[in-house]
Amino acid sequence: MKVVEKIEKKQVAEFYRQMLLIRRFEEKAAEMYMRGKIRGFLHLYIGEEAIAVGAISVLKPEDYIVTHYRDHGHAIARGMDPKVIMAELFGKATGSSKGKGGSMHLFDASKNFLGGYAIVGAQLPIAVGLALASRQLQNGRVVLCFFGEGAVNEGEFHESMNLASLWKLPIVFFLENNLYGMGTHIDNTHAGGRDVYKAVGDYNMASHRVDGMDVMAVHEATLEAVDGVRSGEGPFFLEALTYRFRGHSMADPINYRDKAEEAEWRRKDPIDSLKRWALEEGVLTKNYVETIEEGVEKELQAAVEFADQSPDPPLDSLMQDVYA
Repeated sequence: MKVVEKIEKKQVAEFYRQMLLIRRFEEKAAEMYMRGKIRGFLHLYIGEEAIAVGAISVLKPEDYIVTHYRDHGHAIARGMDPKVIMAELFGKATGSSKGKGGSMHLFDASKNFLGGYAIVGAQLPIAVGLALASRQLQNGRVVLCFFGEGAVNEGEFHESMNLASLWKLPIVFFLENNLYGMGTHIDNTHAGGRDVYKAVGDYNMASHRVDGMDVMAVHEATLEAVDGVRSGEGPFFLEALTYRFRGHSMADPINYRDKAEEAEWRRKDPIDSLKRWALEEGVLTKNYVETIEEGVEKELQAAVEFADQSPDPPLDSLMQDVYA
């Protein structure tokens, strides 16, 4: 666990609470999916919690976030209400998009959380557009754009890197490299190898790699990147090495992964690592940790009850919120 200077006990506790909330939310979502409460696609963020929590913690409320379809963790870290998110997954009228967006399209304009995009790489040019608007308006806003290594092979990736660098836009490109695009290892899809962050040097863009299983390291690396971008140094590319503990989606049995590889990454569990470090260093007490854990369980139970008891969208709302 990387020790960050001037990190407060309150911040460590909040990191642990948020990561545990994301983990328990995803586990509960998987349970609800198996019970038929959630339908369609469901992509879980289990194992990658340190990235969303560590990175989003450095942003200001007015900054923008855009992300991919594995978006529950980012939404929770940004402060979206778990009850409203769960209701959206259930397809209920009380969801963040009135039950019409579902798992892959979480959105909350009040928090400048602007999606959840199901098309691989689609969020990249949107993020560039937001950053261009920020520069033109001179409002000081930074854009944090999350994407997976599968998006690196899309045309939008290169177009976005090029324009962001040419125009010195205020954007942090954050690659969550969990090694697998659906069921294919990055070694078989990316000719440049696993060091993706080095490739953006061709776009004259600063870059760095960080341990995506260490929330402290992610927090510090993102803070440095955001500070530089906000001061006008141009875009920054961060790559975090991480691992999803579940399949690509709920429909994925993960037969393609080596069990020894999985076991090695599970030993790096970001939540267990932070808890162990905090207790050993005396940053948090056992009682305090148990209080956090009890609070998270109650919050998740309330979220499921809220979603389950919420009404379905009425039929006459089918054509509402649709551009004509």
